[in-house]
Amino acid sequence: MTDRQVSFAFGDLWELVSAAVPDRTALVCESTRLTFAELDERAAQLAGWLAAQGVVPGSYVGVQMRNRSEHVETMLAAYKLRAVPVNINYRFGPQELRYLYADAGLSGVVHDEDLREAVDEARQDVPGLTWTLEAGTDFGAAVGASSPAAVRPRSGDDVYALYTGGTTGHPKAVEWRMEDAFFACVGGGDPTGDRGPVSTPTELLDRLLEDRAFLPAPPLVHAAGMWTTLRWLFAGCKVVLVPRFDPADIWRHIARERVTTMNIVGDAMARPLVSAVPESADLTCLRTVATGGAGLSPAVRSQLLAALPWLTVKDSYGSSETGVHGWGVSDSGRTATGFSVVDTVLFDPQTRAPKPAGAPGPGLVARRGRVPLRYRGDAAKSGDTFVTIDGERYALTGDLAELDPDGQLRLIGRGSQCINSGGEKIFPEEVEQILREHPDVIDAVVVGLPDERWGQKVAALVAPSDGASPNETNLRRYCRERLAGYKVPKHVFVVPAVERTIAGKLDYRWASGRAATLARAQQSSGSAPMEAISS
Repeated sequence: MTDRQVSFAFGDLWELVSAAVPDRTALVCESTRLTFAELDERAAQLAGWLAAQGVVPGSYVGVQMRNRSEHVETMLAAYKLRAVPVNINYRFGPQELRYLYADAGLSGVVHDEDLREAVDEARQDVPGLTWTLEAGTDFGAAVGASSPAAVRPRSGDDVYALYTGGTTGHPKAVEWRMEDAFFACVGGGDPTGDRGPVSTPTELLDRLLEDRAFLPAPPLVHAAGMWTTLRWLFAGCKVVLVPRFDPADIWRHIARERVTTMNIVGDAMARPLVSAVPESADLTCLRTVATGGAGLSPAVRSQLLAALPWLTVKDSYGSSETGVHGWGVSDSGRTATGFSVVDTVLFDPQTRAPKPAGAPGPGLVARRGRVPLRYRGDAAKSGDTFVTIDGERYALTGDLAELDPDGQLRLIGRGSQCINSGGEKIFPEEVEQILREHPDVIDAVVVGLPDERWGQKVAALVAPSDGASPNETNLRRYCRERLAGYKVPKHVFVVPAVERTIAGKLDYRWASGRAATLARAQQSSGSAPMEAISS
């Protein structure tokens, strides 16, 4: 292939790499082991089957599976056809599936065996969804009976789509130019962040890495799992999949497959992993643990480094609407105080205009240059988020941060969950982190509840540490000693567990509903103590 024949489309990049290292192991999942050549052949045959079902360039193909080889094969098959694989949360029920199937205009869906009933029920109301394929036996038969799809010209202008998690409302599809997604989301040919992005597709062949193996702990239906898996496959590396998040099983796979890099989603994954570190296994192969989608609290980061002191821990900052902005790096001798970012600017929170470089004070975080095209089917939301100023394209996150002249970003809070109490802006992350530092609290989520006087008031849901009985008065005092008074929760409810998504991110939609229900129950019961009310 020459540069004129190869684009930054994912199908082209995959075929370029797989042809260069055909005999290397590409994918390991339980008893399945596939070389790059074998994985490419299976993806090509599946592409042939999909084409026979009517999948054409631009078709949206649902991928509703856990972390298994068929998930990766389906994504690659869709890329080969210039179709668009759509990530679908395998926890969704029929009502949620109906919405997403119709919103995406799916032509069909490939799904896990145990999801057949939910898929069949949901698809009845989506007439355009004409086919389904069940992973396992049916999937294998479809691949085995099909001829490889013909290789076709592709383009960096092909669409890449990612559905957001829907923790604050309906999931939304963020649509990218595939070339922009390659650089903003998938590493741009620089998986370790040491060399900078490639300038041509074939330069990937000079970047192929030896003796590296990667394990994504998050689900592939989440950006933290999907983007990193593609990042390491495009580097010619082995990817090790574990279908369900099981800390003991993950450590077994790391030791057996000599995994060098793993990614996780914040405390929700780091905490149980630290608790399950085996004493006898040789884990010195693991050199880097990266977290995306949610940050690590200082206490949990310290626990991880204490358990595996040779590690480098990378906290990443990004979103579905911006890709990956940058990293903060910690190890046993240093602690990251911010994120080293690229293509990142701040907007004035009042005027929504770019702030001059080095201007003091916080601002709204924005990515410039390689940003998404739009939200699928939502022109109004797209216009608010993806803007063009003086010919430069920006994606506004709504997050508030400070940016040093040297490119160090210090995040203050996520804008989508910001609480406005009497004109004061309160970012839940700041309060959540303080609550999690209390020894009686294992997890916490903070939301705003309606308040007649102040507009909103701060409410917290906390899950107790083993054997602990958190007390509202003590927790509020603990917060007051560390936070401004207006940030201290007015309500603290103890719950058995704090709900999180399959990727480990806080489910703010659940939290808002649960906090409102508990507040009403407390009000109707008179003066019942907050800590006595639980789900």
